[in-house]
Order: sequence, then C-alpha cells, then structure tokens
Amino acid sequence: MSVLTALARAEAVESGRAQLLTTVRHTHIAARPMVLVPLALAGEAGAPLAAMVGTEPDSPALLVVANPRDRTQRFQFVARLAKELLQYTESCSKTVDPTGTTRLRYAEAPQVLVPNRGGVEFIRLLGRSTRFRRTFGPHPVHRTVPLLGQWLTFLRERADHPGSAMLLAVTEVLGEHWATGQSGLEDANLAALMGWIDPPAGLDGAAAAELAEDPLRWPPAGPSTDPTFDNEILAPALSAYARAADPQAQSRAEAALANALQEQLEPTWHLVWRAVELLRARPAGASVEARWAIDRDAFTAYHMSLAEGTALPQPRRDSAVAAAGRLDRLEREQARYEAQRALDDPLIMAEFRLAGEAFTGVVVSASPNRVDTSGKKAALRPHITVQTDDPVRVDPGTLLVSPARLAQQAMVVSVSSVDVVLELSKGMGRSTKQPAPGSVPEVGETVTYGPVSDAYQPPGRFPSREETPWTHGGPPPDYQPNDIDAQEDWS
Repeated sequence: MSVLTALARAEAVESGRAQLLTTVRHTHIAARPMVLVPLALAGEAGAPLAAMVGTEPDSPALLVVANPRDRTQRFQFVARLAKELLQYTESCSKTVDPTGTTRLRYAEAPQVLVPNRGGVEFIRLLGRSTRFRRTFGPHPVHRTVPLLGQWLTFLRERADHPGSAMLLAVTEVLGEHWATGQSGLEDANLAALMGWIDPPAGLDGAAAAELAEDPLRWPPAGPSTDPTFDNEILAPALSAYARAADPQAQSRAEAALANALQEQLEPTWHLVWRAVELLRARPAGASVEARWAIDRDAFTAYHMSLAEGTALPQPRRDSAVAAAGRLDRLEREQARYEAQRALDDPLIMAEFRLAGEAFTGVVVSASPNRVDTSGKKAALRPHITVQTDDPVRVDPGTLLVSPARLAQQAMVVSVSSVDVVLELSKGMGRSTKQPAPGSVPEVGETVTYGPVSDAYQPPGRFPSREETPWTHGGPPPDYQPNDIDAQEDWS
C-alpha cells in the first residue's frame, strides 16, 4: 500500500465515507456492458448452479441448473448462457470503426462485468471445461458450447492484460478509484465496498459495511454461496426436485428453486449496475480510449479468426517459452499502463513523485534555441533547468514526458540536489533553428515530468523450442552411451 493510499484510507475512517484515489476514471465503461453474476455449487468448482445475465438493468435473464451434478443439465445451462453471450459478441461486430484506419477494427467490443475476482475465476474454469467438448460422438454437446468456451477463455486471457476492459471484476475497478476504511480483503465483498462508496441515507461507510456482512440482507456476490443458505434452503430445494415423481411436481420444485436463487442473485445484480452508474459519473482519462482501441483490435482479430477457422488453439497450459514471453509482454504493458495513468491523473503522478520517478518544479533557466551539432545533422535540442523540492531518483539519459506536452520528450542531462537539467526533443515544430511558440517551457513556468508511457521497450529474447532444455518442454537430448561396452552394444 502506498503512502497516499494509506492516507486516503485513514481519511475514509475519519469521515465515514470512501475517498477518491483518482481525479479521472482509468477504466473504459461500455455503453452496453453485459453483467454476469454466477453461482456455483459448494464443493463443486466446475458445477454451475445459476447465473443472472443481461445488458439491461431491468431485464436480466435467470439461468438455473435444477440438478448441478447432472452432466446433461449442466451443459444445457451452458448452452443457454452461450445464447446470451454469443448474441452479445455478435452484436458488437455489426459496425466498423469509421476513423479511416488502414486495418479493420470493430466500433465496439464486448465488455463482461462480474462482481468480484471469484467471477473471473468462474469464467476461467467454465471456459476450460467447455472449449474442448465435442459436438459429436459419445456425450455430444450443443454446437455453441465449445464456442462459448473459446470466447470465455479469450475474455479471461484479456483480463490479464493491464488496462484491458473486456472482462472486469467490479470490486477491483472500484478499489482502483476509491479507498475505504477497511482492509483490501474486506474490499473483495462488493456489498461492503459499495457501503463505503455509496452508503444508504443516514449511515456512514462503517455502518453500511457492517450491514453488508449480514447474508440475509446482502447474500454473497458469488460464485460461492452462503453456508446457511446452502443448508436451510438450497439443499431442501434440490432434494425436492430430485424426489419429484411427475413432470408437474418437477416443474413446481424447479420454480421454487429458481425463486430462491433469484433472491440470492438480485441484490448483487443491482449493486453491479449501481457501481456502473458511479463509474460512468467519473470523467474518463485521456488514455482510456486508446486502451479500449487495443481491446477492440484484439476482439476484431479473434472474431475474424473464428469466422475464418484460423483461430490458434488455446492450450490447457503454456509451454515454458510461451509462458516466459507472455510474462514479458504483461510486464511491459503494466509499466506502460502505470505511466499512462500518471500522465492522465495528478493524484497518480503524486505516487511517482513520492517514489522519485517524477517531479514538479519551476523552470529557472531555458535555452530554447540550442542546437545540437554533435551528430551528422544539426538538430534543435533546447535545454531547460527545473528547480524542484521533490526527491529525484532518475539517472541521466532517462526519458521523461510532461502531461502538458505529451508529444515532447525530455532526456535527463544531470540531476543535482535541487536542479534537474533536461534536453527537449520532438513536439517543437518543423524548424531546425526556432521552436514553435509555447513548445518550450518558459522561465517561471511550473512543469511536471514523469515516465514516458509509449517509449519503445524491446521484447525479451527467448530460445526456440529446439533450444529449450528438455526439463522445460524442449526435445530430449540424444542418448549417448557412457562407456565403450555400452557404445558397442548401442552401435
């Protein structure tokens, strides 16, 4: 936990209400997201029990498995869920981005919202258990079941990419924007978290969070259910359905089960949509749309590859080289995402200033017409000196950027106890001798410089599969007998 976050949590305790950690919203919220609130049978991680799903707050679809241990009913549930989700993904591919880019990009992409991190894990498990199912042969499933599994796996994979907004756990998004007076573990409870952010009239955050711990008032947000509900309501309802001797009795038992599950799901359903309203009320950061464009590119490419039958297989487990390459990409994306957030938001930039990776100060001297002649071609390279009280822990040669001049880069020339000398490049017009008016900070101007968000970072170099040790999935070594007799026998 950072110093500023700890301070915000202390202020939340003092005021009785959650405190904003950001000045803007750093996550894209789609105009028509799909909310999915799942429940799983206790003790059966891969056995779905029910789900509430839809794109409109007032018209959710309730999907129920009357006998979660019955394989046929489970995959009937998956087929109904597939109908909802596949129709939604197809609707996002109906229009093309009209911006005139050279590559095809859909104007929208699916955004699935689940209440908490457990919902993300539920999607991973459901995707893994369905994408390899066969639609023919013994125990066939509906043709949409493996397709749903592929889409769920795709969404879960995108959720690992920092800044991606295609699959979001609402508790995590809220936690990035608000600090409460409770622990991070307690923030995983959506009702308690919303109690701090949006408490009912007459209550403070602590009192609202305490009420949220009552499972009768606020059932768990899933996929796990409350043990009391399991023992006193769910188990008898499932037993009544199993004992039903005729279709009418089965229908009545199933209706009673559906009503009980709906009562468990509805409070969370309304909380998620209330969270969407609160997030939409926040202004979006400048880089949010660029990150959403990356999501739309990924969706476009995957949707087209599925349609053309060229989609790459989704293995159960990455090879050693693929896993290392994926980790390398995610680390670079994380650094870029954090830099983008800092440039969008002065509160996030303050975290970088405390760490010495950014600074704010006053320009005390400037050489706007300085020309660098050390290379083959003379280039305009102004120098400015910034006086700052912030701790500066950057090395000479580090590239920085100012939120006020995003197109311009500043290279650190030297750092002293109070002064930072910067060499400016780019974003000063086309002249090689005179910068454009206002492109170089003037003496007396207050400036902020932080990490570059889009600086090129070369990918890591990894061995090919043939060069990977056999202990990490590569080919086994050739057998070499270790003595003369063995070599003669081998030959």
